[in-house]
Amino acid sequence: MPKPKIVILTGAGISAESGVATFRDPNGVWANFDLEEVATPQGFACNPAKVQDFYNMRRRQMGSVEPNAAHQALARLEQALPDEVLVVTQNIDDLHERAGSRRLIHMHGELGRALCLACGAGSPWMDDIAAQSKCPACEAMGRLRPDVVWFGEMPYRMEEVGDALTGCDLFAAIGTSGSVYPAAGFVEEARAAGALTIELNLKCAGWASRFDEQIEGPATQVVPAFVERILSGKG
Repeated sequence: MPKPKIVILTGAGISAESGVATFRDPNGVWANFDLEEVATPQGFACNPAKVQDFYNMRRRQMGSVEPNAAHQALARLEQALPDEVLVVTQNIDDLHERAGSRRLIHMHGELGRALCLACGAGSPWMDDIAAQSKCPACEAMGRLRPDVVWFGEMPYRMEEVGDALTGCDLFAAIGTSGSVYPAAGFVEEARAAGALTIELNLKCAGWASRFDEQIEGPATQVVPAFVERILSGKG
């Protein structure tokens, strides 16, 4: 497959308007949960039932939200420019897929998948994960965990992402704070390759000065306009 000319990084801000709780807002996910207890390998080793309950809850909630205009706009961009667009998301929901995006990397894993600690296989999984759940690949019981990247673990497909960044003409970051590496370094990788870099965020702050251009506003408004700008040849 040809290298993408457009690489788009998405974060929690693109799904917030669909009703998916963000992590750093006062009423976000971590307002009610200690990340050390539910989003680290150590937390899982200490209390696997608590971690499973947390992700089972989030998995069930995923069925109650729908893709919004921002997800749909990015899917439309990919459909209009086949092989030229790659979406890299920090989100573990499936809203990009449900909107129609196909060339997509979930760098932090997916709520809708389970990972077997016995054989290492990842499998689609939309039900609750329980102690008696069996791995579809090896049938080991009680060895499944959410196939998500916890703090302290290496994000998925970073070599592929790095390769895309070094060859793109445009890098856009949508709805992400840029405070966590390695994603926080993507803009520098793209700029070093000569790409135009654009941030789209509700409030551009923190890493905004590292971009060539910043666009502020709700994702459901600014992302469709941004896509139309690209498709009209004005981007």
